This record gives sequence, C-alpha cells and structure tokens, in this order.
Amino acid sequence: MSAGNADFSEFIRILKEKNDIVDVIGSYVKLERRGYNYWACCPFHHEKTPSFSVNAADQFYHCFGCSVSGDVIGFVKAYENLDFMQAVQLLAARAGLEVPAADDRAAEQAAEKKKKRDRLSSLMRLTARFYLKNLYSGRAEEHVDYLVKRGIQPSVMKTFGIGASLDYGSLPAYLLANGYTAEECVESGACVKTDDGRLIDAEGGRLIIPIINHMDEVVAFGGRVMKPTDRAKYKNTRETMLFNKSRNLFNINLVKKEKRAGAIPYLIMVEGYMDAISLYQAGFRNVVASMGTSLTKEQARLAKRYTNNILISYDGDFAGQAANLRGLDILRDEGLKVRVVPLPEGLDPDDVVRRQGKEGYQACLDAAMPLIDFRLLAVERKHDLGDPYEKREFIREALAVVKEAENATEREELLARIAKLTGVTQTSLLSDLENTRAPAEKKTEPSLPAKRKAANGEMRAARFVLAACLFSKPYALDCDLSARQFTDVEHRAIAAYIQEGRAEGKVSPSGLFELMDADGELSEVINLNYGDNLDGPEAVKYFLGCLRDLDARTLSAQIAAERERYDAAETEEERAGILNRINEYTKKLKTLKKQSGGKG
Repeated sequence: MSAGNADFSEFIRILKEKNDIVDVIGSYVKLERRGYNYWACCPFHHEKTPSFSVNAADQFYHCFGCSVSGDVIGFVKAYENLDFMQAVQLLAARAGLEVPAADDRAAEQAAEKKKKRDRLSSLMRLTARFYLKNLYSGRAEEHVDYLVKRGIQPSVMKTFGIGASLDYGSLPAYLLANGYTAEECVESGACVKTDDGRLIDAEGGRLIIPIINHMDEVVAFGGRVMKPTDRAKYKNTRETMLFNKSRNLFNINLVKKEKRAGAIPYLIMVEGYMDAISLYQAGFRNVVASMGTSLTKEQARLAKRYTNNILISYDGDFAGQAANLRGLDILRDEGLKVRVVPLPEGLDPDDVVRRQGKEGYQACLDAAMPLIDFRLLAVERKHDLGDPYEKREFIREALAVVKEAENATEREELLARIAKLTGVTQTSLLSDLENTRAPAEKKTEPSLPAKRKAANGEMRAARFVLAACLFSKPYALDCDLSARQFTDVEHRAIAAYIQEGRAEGKVSPSGLFELMDADGELSEVINLNYGDNLDGPEAVKYFLGCLRDLDARTLSAQIAAERERYDAAETEEERAGILNRINEYTKKLKTLKKQSGGKG
C-alpha cells in the first residue's frame, strides 16, 4: 500500500471518529432512542411508521422499509446528493479537519482548482444580486410588467431570486469594478466576448432566473427575451466549471428544503422555469424543471435522492409529447416509478394553473398514468378510429407500443384496451403482435426486469471490486483487473486507471477524482463504495463473491462469443478448436457456480 493511500485511509478512519453518525443524522432528521438504537421515519422514502434505524455502536444505519444502509459518509452522500469526496469535504469541515491530498503536486492542483471555483461561485452570487437589484430599481418596467402579466407574486419573485438585465454593458463593468478579471467573467458564463473583443452580458436585456444547485450555489442563469425577436426565447448561460446542465434540475434547492421538512411522495417534472415557478406559487412545491434537455442518468439519480416517484408534466401537445417521452426510459432504468400527467391539448402546466386553478391541475395529477399507457393514449389521439385506414394505422402503431410491455399482465391489459377501441378481438391482436416479433427475440430475449436485475447485480459487484482495489485493501492486492471484463465503459476506465497506477507503484484515490473532473464523463465513479464497509471478514467474503460473479459473467460472454464463431466457422478443424474452448469455459463456469452455492 502506498504512503498516500495509507494516509488517506487513516484520514477516513479519523473522519468517521470525529463525526458520530447519531449526531450527523440527527442534524437532518429527528431521531428517537429505543433500546440500543435510534429510530426515525426514513428520509429516503415515504413512510408513516419509523423503520430507519441508526446503530450508535456500529456507526451504521439501515432502513428496514427500503433497505438503504451505510456509514456516516454514505448517509451524507445520499442525503446531500454528493459524490464521495464532496461528502468527505463536508464532514471534514464539520469536524475542523483538512482533507489530505495524495502528494504535493496534487495538493497544489486541488488548492488552485478550489480557489478558482470559489472565485467563480462568488462572482455568480454577486451577479444574481446585481440582477435582483435591477428588477427593483424602477428601470425594469418591461420586466416587471411581464411578471405581473404572468401572475407571479412578489414573494415568489424573491423566493426564486428573479432579476433583470437592463443592457449589455453594465454587468461586466460592475464585475470588473468589484475586482474580477475579464477572464473570470467569461469563465463563469455570466459574460461573453464579442468578435471585436468587447465584454458583454451573456443575458443582455433579458428577464433573469438564477439556476441554483442542490448546495444552494448560483451556478448559471436562464434568461427570457422581453420583445419578439428571432433569437431564442429562453437561453441559459453556457456550461462551466460550476454548471453542467445534464447534472442539474431547476428548483432542486427548494425541493431539498421540502425534503428536510418531511417526506416527498413524488416529484413533478416540467420542462421550463416558468412552469416550475407557476406550480410552486400554486402550492406544488415538489416541482423541478429539466430545462428543456433530454434527461440524463445524472438527473435521474439526483431526483432519486428525494423520491422514487416521478410525475412527468410536459406540454399538452400529445404528438410532440409522445416523442419527447422516448427519453424517459432512463428514469425507469434508475429504478424510479414514472407516470405521465395528461394535460388538455395545447396547454402547458402554467396555462392549466392560471385557467383552472390549483384544483384543475390537481385533477390532472390525479389522472397520471404509467408511461406506456400514456404512449398508447398519444397514439389514439393521433387517429380517427372511425376511418378504416386510420384504424388500421392506429392498430399498427399501438401494437408497437404494446411490444414494450414489461410483463404478460401489462400486455394483456393494453391489448384489451385496443380491442375495446377498435372492435378487433384480443386473439387477433395477440396474433398480430406475435407475428411482428423476431424469432430470436421470442426465443432468447429475457424480460426487461430480468435484464435490469442482472445488470444491477453486475454493477454492484464491479463497484465493490473496484473500490477495494482502489483503496488497496490487502485482500484485493492480487486481483488482476485486466483479466475481468467490465461491461460499463466507466468501470473499464476506472479499472485501467488502477492497473496503470499499480504498474507505477502508486494507486491514488484522489488522482481518480482528478481524472473524473478532467474528462467530465466518469460519473459512475461517484457510485463506487469508497471507504464504505471495505474492511473486516464479511468484506473479504463479499469481495470473493463479487469476483466469482464477475468471472462467471465473463465466462458466459466468452461462451456466447465462441458459439457465434462456431456458427460462422468454415472448417471442421476450426469447429473442433471452438468446441474445445467452449468446453473449457463451461467447466470453469460450473466450478464457479459450485463455489457460489449453485447460484448462477
């Protein structure tokens, strides 16, 4: 184990000692002592009877309702929606400790990066105050009139920090006068440089809506034009060190406060800022906006920190909405329960609230339906079922939707609905559905839940193995990662980083965080079980089990690949060689299954 790793592991041990898990969790939720443990309603799922237990002796928490568990670092990661190092830094600040760096160069780079980030964060906070002051200066009549016409109340304007940009030149002049450089103004995204080198406000003349992350930092601004123009109606400041649109949700900072006040049964997800602000004002505080982008797994994971249930409430354009919803499978793949809110045709959430009030929108929420049901409804809305040709087109498109059903029960319910709408028997519809499936798909394709379960098991095994290797745990030192196949591209990158570090005699956890920050793609690194439960005999046993699981999956993949080669082989000699390899892999696979108790 390198000195850097030993120092960091010792620091983690001290960090946990200085941050008693009962004190830390008690600062977030109300704990009640019963016997040896402390209990509370779980902060990670909705419940009325406490099933969330904190063990002071073992410094460990576990929920008997949703099965989440971990140590003090794991809790802060989950509750604050942080990665491992951010959680460590938060707890270190709480305990008055300084997080060690792997070496002097890494320490210097980390210090420089932190200093730069702090400067940009301070600049954005000052910019938000500048815009806010503009709105109440008496010179932003156009901006104020727009807000009044939209029915936004003064108290809500202040809650969201809504402001105004009056021109292109006053913001950069203000920031420069306050000691920021032109480079910092541009790097923050608040300003841009013109072709002739002038520094101007990136949101010049627009109504300003600050974008605030879950740590209450102003990271970007959204701006709306005040006059008809050929420019985009809404525009965000560009992505920066502070702001990555794919990892943020608008209003998540206020949702976090709601979560602290009590469990959130579901999140309403809308597309734009004004929809979110309007719903918030109407009393729907558990609302976030995806800011018009295709949803990402980072956004899905961020939402999952607050609830397992998502209600999608996009505009009521059924044809367009059905297309937009194709990207929502990513929410379902992260284990979230997704339902879609049907709105009156042509209306968005803000329209419904303003025309029909809170009760009208609540009725829409009450009618929310599973994603696949909404897709079928969207197809129905497209066609005139009284026209024979249109009816056949509807059936063709509807069956394509039914093919996505996750189980036989769901498929049968959808076919029954199509039969009722069209007068075609379920038997005929089922026959047509089966005929559209590829033979290989019918024979070998596992159900979506089975595939997800297998994928989740592989991800957990890979994360634990990589974490143990990264922290150079004694039982993981001889583990050859190059001999294992990782299906996740980010896991492959992490494994390569560890292997390269071993070749150089140094594996640095902090170096991996720098790599993650440098390429911006290794988001999976935040899910490694860093420092959590990596010690003790149970950890060794689990590690060996994970290795067997990964090796079994690797062998299964090799067997499948050899079978494809066998089908393509042109000579008996080639086939004989392939069969020998298949037999060899199969024997190894059987041995692994015996070692794991026959589970395969």
